Amino acid sequence: MKPVIGIAANEQTMIDTDSHWISYTPKNFVTGVQNAGGLPLLLPIGTIYDAKSYIQKIDKLLLAGGQDVSPESYGALPHQKLGATNHRRDLFEMALVKEAVKAGKPVIGVCRGMQLLNVAFGGTLLQDLSLAKEPLLKHVQVPTPFELPTHPVEINMNSRLAEFLPQNYQVNSFHHQVIDELAAEFVVTATAPDGVIEGIESVKSPVMGVQWHPELAYFTIEKERAFFEYFVNKFA
Repeated sequence: MKPVIGIAANEQTMIDTDSHWISYTPKNFVTGVQNAGGLPLLLPIGTIYDAKSYIQKIDKLLLAGGQDVSPESYGALPHQKLGATNHRRDLFEMALVKEAVKAGKPVIGVCRGMQLLNVAFGGTLLQDLSLAKEPLLKHVQVPTPFELPTHPVEINMNSRLAEFLPQNYQVNSFHHQVIDELAAEFVVTATAPDGVIEGIESVKSPVMGVQWHPELAYFTIEKERAFFEYFVNKFA
């Protein structure tokens, strides 16, 4: 029986009007899960009261990228550099995470998904890279194509990431927010040369996240395909 991978969906308008909305996730998340032998199931943004029912129908949960996590979710006020947010999505995904952890089901977060995990467990975010105390690397790699790696990370060799990635690894990068205060339940599993946290995992539950985008490099970097293989078949 194929493992059912719930992918928390995003939403946006199809055209320049508020009357045509779509629920979606990047296609390579679907392709990656399918090719690894999983059955992807999109979970559209809903109420927090539906989260338990959704989690009962899946084996593992994947949180994708997208908007900035609302500072309201971690008790902060919005900074000028804050991008678009969707607090309904924040609340729904945090409810999904809560129910998944309660049920002992693995959770993985990508980019915003990793940041959301940190917030869900009590951590905070830096709302923009420009607010860091020290100059940082370029973490929004435009105009470099998203599927190409642009900076190195160092993987903690005692981590889950080290089960399929080498200690020194190159990643793509498309984020302007970063983890500020790490939630107490997490340890850092990958770090950029400037100190930015690029990977985390829980010390209590099967929960982990990466800051880069394996789905965007799925067809160009073999190790990013290993990300999906690990999550679908080994992560527990």
